[in-house]
Amino acid sequence: MKCPGQDTQYWTDNAIYDAKCPECGDAVEFFKDDTTRKCSGCGHRFINPRMDFGCASYCQHAEQCLGNLPPELLAERGDLLKDRVAIEMKRYFKSDFKRISHATRVARYADRIGKEEGGNLSVIISAAYLHDIGIHEAEKQYNSTAAKYQEELGPGIAKEILKKLGAIDEMIDEVCDIIGHHHHPRDEETVNFKALYDADLIANIEDNKKDSPIDEKKLEKIIKKSFLTESGGIEAKKVLLV
Repeated sequence: MKCPGQDTQYWTDNAIYDAKCPECGDAVEFFKDDTTRKCSGCGHRFINPRMDFGCASYCQHAEQCLGNLPPELLAERGDLLKDRVAIEMKRYFKSDFKRISHATRVARYADRIGKEEGGNLSVIISAAYLHDIGIHEAEKQYNSTAAKYQEELGPGIAKEILKKLGAIDEMIDEVCDIIGHHHHPRDEETVNFKALYDADLIANIEDNKKDSPIDEKKLEKIIKKSFLTESGGIEAKKVLLV
C-alpha cells in the first residue's frame, strides 16, 4: 500500500505551489512530495519550505517513500524522532513528574554536552529521555530503585518504545546498551555514553543539592574528578556553581 500522503490520487489543488527562491526571489514550482528543487533563474537548489517530515521521523519506510534526503532534512528527521521519544517518555511516566523533570533536564544537559563533544545527538538525547525508564518496573519487581535494577529492566522497555517509533536497529541497540549500564562506565566508552553519563550526573547532583546542600569547594572537587568529558565538567559548573 502506498502512503496516502505521497499518493497523487489523494492530492488536492494545493499539492502544487510556488515558493520564492531565497537567493534571487524568483518563483519556483514545487510538488508537495519534492524534497528540493533548483531555481531556473539562478541555479540555487533549496529545500521544499512546505514539506512536512513528521511521519518520516518514525516511519521505517521513509527512505523508500521519500528517497535520499538531503543532510539538512536528515538532521530534521533526527530532531523529530527525539521529540517523539520525549513524548513517549512522558506518556510512560504519566503523573510521575519527578521522573519526567529529571529526564527532561538530563536531555537538556546531554544536548549541550553532545554538541560540544561531537556525538550522535539522536542517540544521546533518546538515551537521556529513556535512561531511567526501568525505574517503575524496578519498584514493582524488586521494591527498589537501585541502579542495577534500572539497568536490568530499562533496555527492554526502551526497545519497545523505539521500535514503536520506527528507529533503526543500530540506534536501538546503542541506546539500549547505554541504558543497560548508564551508572557503570566501562574502561572504554563512546562519546555518546559519556555525554549521557555526565548529563545524568549533573542532574543527580542537582537533585541531591536540594535535599542536602553541598559546600562549594567540595562541589568543585566532585566536578573536577567525576566527569568523563571536558564539556560535562564545564556544563556542571554552569548548572551547579550558581
